[in-house]
Amino acid sequence: MKILMVSMNSIHFRRWSDQLRNSGHEVFWFDILDQGYAPSLSWMSQITGWKKGFLNRRGRTFLKTKLPKTYNWLSQNLDHKVKRAFEKALLDIQPDVVHSFALYISCTPIAGVMDSFPSIKWVYSSWGSDLYYFRQLPNYLKDIKRVLSRIDFLFTDCNRDHRIAVDLGFKGQFLGVFPGGGGYDLEQFKSLQKPYHSRNLILVKGNENRSGRALNVLKALERCASYLSDFEVVVFGATHPKVFRFRESKVPNIQVHGLLKHEEVQKLMGTAAIYIGNSNSDGMPNTLLEAICSGAYPIQSNPGGATAEMIENGVNGWLIEDCEDVRHIEEVLKKVLQDKNQCKKAVERNLTELAPNLERAFIKERVLAAYGNIL
Repeated sequence: MKILMVSMNSIHFRRWSDQLRNSGHEVFWFDILDQGYAPSLSWMSQITGWKKGFLNRRGRTFLKTKLPKTYNWLSQNLDHKVKRAFEKALLDIQPDVVHSFALYISCTPIAGVMDSFPSIKWVYSSWGSDLYYFRQLPNYLKDIKRVLSRIDFLFTDCNRDHRIAVDLGFKGQFLGVFPGGGGYDLEQFKSLQKPYHSRNLILVKGNENRSGRALNVLKALERCASYLSDFEVVVFGATHPKVFRFRESKVPNIQVHGLLKHEEVQKLMGTAAIYIGNSNSDGMPNTLLEAICSGAYPIQSNPGGATAEMIENGVNGWLIEDCEDVRHIEEVLKKVLQDKNQCKKAVERNLTELAPNLERAFIKERVLAAYGNIL
């Protein structure tokens, strides 16, 4: 089967697409943002370098920085349009299937072209806030409904988003719920794990932006300061100045890091007693799944009930039901910090019952079977 993948270059896309390596399928990638040739994806045919209509080699960055208005005019008038470039790729490749990852990045820009080729099957992988958040915005909702009415096959990372897609007009075949980047190498995770009894790290995802609500977690940790003397608190992925200011907060033994390499985050996960992620919108968070595979006790927000598909309160983790309520988060933290026995039991349960179902080879087998159902 010829599969034309449409996506930006991201770790989730690289991990997902790698499941198709040596699968017998002929795989092509249309780089929707034209970020350039990706050596890590050298095993597939790449359609890159399609966008630049002026200053192909040098000078674009200088012009964009020094003369932004001129750059924007030239880009709008001289750069090649995504619709035309994608249509050319479609006609050249003649794929059996087009697979788009993330609706607004990789579906909406090519929807008009796909409408012109109704016989070509279209697969959509919903990621993160694709449906749950953007359906609340009228202009986005219109595009979501338009795309879903054309989509033939759907992958999601949680059951919630399958239900939302059906409510918004999806009438195709559902291919299943899978982690957005495929499964996890449990042997690699195991090699980075410390025994749970020797862990004293609380790891906090530091996103504070449209959806991330790290500040509310940090405020709650301040209110729990008297419970934290035996712990080290590490925040990762911080970009907001207010998050960095918590270096001088009442939270004892705190470190705040900016963006870290994925390998560095994995190492931290393997030494974390508790992992905390908090947002107002997401699908099934990849960092939550990594925390489970790493043997960290998970505390995670639950937008639209997605996380409750994986976590049962007080059994194998804890849910933050209101990401904006600092007092609620404080209460959750105190319950967890005062019951180390329950944390240990929950982690053991996650490693024996949940993690095996997230193992990379296990997920890959099911994903390839799902692709086999397309034709």
